[in-house]
Amino acid sequence: MSRAQSKADAAQAAQAAVLAELRPGQSVELLKELHILTREGRLNQDSRRKLKQVYHLYQFIEPLLAELSADGHAPLLADHGAGKSYLGFILYDLFFKSLGRGEIYGIEWRAELVERSRALAQRLGFERMQFLDMAVADAAALSGLPERFDIVTALHACDTATDDAIAFGLQKQARAMVLVPCCQAEVAASLRQTKALSLARTPLAELWRHPIHTRELGSQITNVLRCLHLEASGYQVTVTELVGWEHSLKNELILARHTGHKKHSARERLAAILEEFGLTQALGPRFGVQTLLGSKPYWGQIPIN
Repeated sequence: MSRAQSKADAAQAAQAAVLAELRPGQSVELLKELHILTREGRLNQDSRRKLKQVYHLYQFIEPLLAELSADGHAPLLADHGAGKSYLGFILYDLFFKSLGRGEIYGIEWRAELVERSRALAQRLGFERMQFLDMAVADAAALSGLPERFDIVTALHACDTATDDAIAFGLQKQARAMVLVPCCQAEVAASLRQTKALSLARTPLAELWRHPIHTRELGSQITNVLRCLHLEASGYQVTVTELVGWEHSLKNELILARHTGHKKHSARERLAAILEEFGLTQALGPRFGVQTLLGSKPYWGQIPIN
């Protein structure tokens, strides 16, 4: 066998290996446009990790979309903190394109990424994709958006952007939310401010005495508060891993489906956790919790059924 033939066979084998990692129906050209595949159609380690995360998330979103569109409904999906819109484009390519109805709204504050996504959608003929140049927190107040969305997603939306996505979903009466939180420093900062007082008050403060534990516990508390907030607002919540920890340290996946049953116990526990960690003043308004000076927390914004 000639050297040229050997190279050709190796290239063909490499291409076949890449195709085996793609989902059926996935456009190779789209993945090249997104720079997930190289021009030669290959995957590097970083792009393989990104694709694996998006595909795993797709496995959770696709059944929701199939259920919502079964009766001819045109599903509406809002992707918050869209970034380069890997998730939105792949969802459109694998599901919305063949469905022939429904829309995806990508919401991203970096104007250059929004313009790039708009141009790519136009080149690909993805006519039912729209991109909004704004912060997640501002999207809910934007006139012209649909009054309701079926699914709200947020993949690695940084800091409080996940909370803003949840607020958007609640306002738009989302039937499901699929959230993968990213870094969140707000709770950790509050814990650091009261660390000395907490250490004097309770031995449990040893849980966040060291800086690395403060960050970890702050992230854990934040996601627990988010889950309780969703349960108190009428959602059934499941928390699981997105992918293996070797692929991403930001790996917690929160799945919330609207049932309409607002859990009174979730509201009480949310208020109690905020009070216990001295977070009511800083975070209470975000989660609908108010306090009176010297009194126990009470729920003042959301009616209890």
